Amino acid sequence: MYFDGHSELRPDFRLHRTTISALTDLLWPRDHQGWGRHLDTLVFLFWLASGTSYRVVARAFDIPRSTVCDVAHRVADQILSIRRRLISFPPAEELEDISTGFQQLGGCASFQRVVGAIDGCHVRITPPAEHAECYLNRKLFHSVQFQAVTDHQGRFLDIFVGYPGSVHDSRVLRNSPIYMEQLYPPAGFVLLGDGGYPCLSRPITILTPYRQPVRNPVEARFNRHHSRARSVVERAFGIMKARWRAIFFKALEVQPTFAVKVIACCAVLHNLCLRHGDLLEPEPVQEPETEAVHHEQDNQGQQSGESLRAAMAAALSAPRERHQALRDHDY
Repeated sequence: MYFDGHSELRPDFRLHRTTISALTDLLWPRDHQGWGRHLDTLVFLFWLASGTSYRVVARAFDIPRSTVCDVAHRVADQILSIRRRLISFPPAEELEDISTGFQQLGGCASFQRVVGAIDGCHVRITPPAEHAECYLNRKLFHSVQFQAVTDHQGRFLDIFVGYPGSVHDSRVLRNSPIYMEQLYPPAGFVLLGDGGYPCLSRPITILTPYRQPVRNPVEARFNRHHSRARSVVERAFGIMKARWRAIFFKALEVQPTFAVKVIACCAVLHNLCLRHGDLLEPEPVQEPETEAVHHEQDNQGQQSGESLRAAMAAALSAPRERHQALRDHDY
């Protein structure tokens, strides 16, 4: 199908032909030996798209099962080796375009300093024999945590994968490099997060919605616009899950350490698809209602972002000419 040059590949490989060719060129030099650079890529993508056993993939390609296992691990490592080329923080000259995009998403000029949205999701796994209870999340299935930051187009700017499902979102954040090393956003800019995160101005700036029930129309209006702007990260998760539904809609039957690599590979491939216009609409998924969240207390080095959030909320509800005051605010 691949080498005939015209067969539709998306039903079996979940990617268009041009995207597969681009991935192959990124991963392998032209003189790659062994089973061949194209075959290695196709075996991995078929396994990823079908979420089936190595035995079934071996039958489809008429190669030994042990070879499928070797190829899956080798290609995963190769994809992760090019991660920084596809998942990276934007240069300073792109921040204005990203902030403009979030203004359009939020429908308000008050969001002109927003340059990213952060969220996390649980990815089902088959738990290890030891310490399986650590992977049991509050939704009562075994998982690992996947934290991501996206821009206004749903492109992943940063990913952090691997904490057991029982760990709270705020702890995952505190142990991630983006927080510990203050990597993003730059000074003067903010991220949007849901109620699972603390509202912070330091060490990084994350603005969250007001807790329900809101106290007044100003808070309610801020929450509506905040949700519209932040939903882009949920949409990115939805697109990635829809493309690799065999990975994300059932427990991945590999060791947790390899499951983390596979999840990261899916994020890399998501950005590659966006780069090449290989678009896919997310499928509607019934999500649980947002509930009141208790944040784990570890406030060392943290500074609340509530005053900044209040300023944004006030500017959002103010007449249009007062939005300039927020633009001049000292973040």
